Amino acid sequence: MSNHSLLKLLRRNGRSSDAELAERVSLSADEVREQIAAWEADGTVLGFEAIVDSAKTGQAAVVGIIEVKLTPEREGGFDRLAARISKFDQVLSCYLMSGGYDLLLVVEGEDLMEVARFVSEKLSTMEGVLSTATHFRLKTYKENGFAFGGDEDPERLPVAP
Repeated sequence: MSNHSLLKLLRRNGRSSDAELAERVSLSADEVREQIAAWEADGTVLGFEAIVDSAKTGQAAVVGIIEVKLTPEREGGFDRLAARISKFDQVLSCYLMSGGYDLLLVVEGEDLMEVARFVSEKLSTMEGVLSTATHFRLKTYKENGFAFGGDEDPERLPVAP
């Protein structure tokens, strides 16, 4: 199998042992360990994280999804502004988007007011930020490929021709 297959397995379950991964991709555990170390060294693999159902922890944070319109900088485009915005602790993810807005941010706060303060005091006041639209996560059904909501086996939706 290819390195692409190994990356796909790592994305799905970063806690798999080298031996488990090796068996699935027809490599030795040493080859898998070396490849992962090389990806970490060259920045291909940036880290590993757990997908946590915060409703079960009793510490549910408020997650905001923010659409941001920007004025691109001369010779920098959106990159420098996106890098500055990404440095805020509240920003979990920052994406350049096509369509009606330029950046999509995923931000987190302890409560609604913390997210609102971030938008009004930090984000909206930055030079180059034209407008924002904030949406709040109400419930998570699926995140990064993992379904939330228990063991029930919902019926598959029919596919219309």
